[in-house]
Amino acid sequence: MFSGFMVTTWLAATMVAVVAGVLGFFIVLRGAAFIAHAVPNGAFAGAAAASLLGLSSLLGLGIFAVGGALSISWLSRRGRHDVVTALALVLMLGLGALFLSMSEEYASEMFSLLFGDVVGVSSAELLPILGLGVACVAATLVLFRPLMLSSVMPDAGDARGVRAGRMEVCFVLLVALATTMTVPIVGAFLMFSLMIAPAAAARSLTARPELAMGLAVGIALLIVWMSIALSYLSGWPIGFFVGMLGASSYGVARGFASYLQSRPTQRQVASEPIG
Repeated sequence: MFSGFMVTTWLAATMVAVVAGVLGFFIVLRGAAFIAHAVPNGAFAGAAAASLLGLSSLLGLGIFAVGGALSISWLSRRGRHDVVTALALVLMLGLGALFLSMSEEYASEMFSLLFGDVVGVSSAELLPILGLGVACVAATLVLFRPLMLSSVMPDAGDARGVRAGRMEVCFVLLVALATTMTVPIVGAFLMFSLMIAPAAAARSLTARPELAMGLAVGIALLIVWMSIALSYLSGWPIGFFVGMLGASSYGVARGFASYLQSRPTQRQVASEPIG
């Protein structure tokens, strides 16, 4: 499990989990789960086009992810955000279906892009994936305070020179960058759960931004590591374990948070009359 090609698997999956936890915090905070769903699924069309042209699927993913994210950001200023996101997703999925119908050799590669194939990551792909991951995490940390202001207090941020429109563009570009490096590992469908579930679980446990982001990274790492081990031992797809463990982590976090809220505090116990 820890020798040979599996070393590459563990390294790539670890970086994916870190990116998912860091960026997922802002996705949950901004209520942008639909964008986190639409961009990776729509970018799948780019991978299909690259496969048709004999190019790198990572290049196709990047082009369509960035193009789709920027289109959603620009059109959302002129219409309803959810409608624009849905239409962009439908358009890119339609293009993906067209590209797939024109290709004859895509089954295994396209399946891995949809549902993930972390054990299929080669050493040649590792460096670009790690580079994109480091860039995504670094950019998110640099923009941490402006993103927080534009997410929680947009009016106060605007007064301090933090333009909500610019931060929206930066945010969707970060989602596109994360999409490009994570989809080849966990797949377009499961990337959504890995970015949302750990961050949502962390937000259920604490309201402190730094702590919530750290918890999101920790939960995402735990999910990915457990998923690799269980997939290796059982032969079942890693996507199944990512989805199940992600949903379970949120359920456990919500249950624990509800339990803590229902417990009487020391002050309440001290104020209750005896007898």
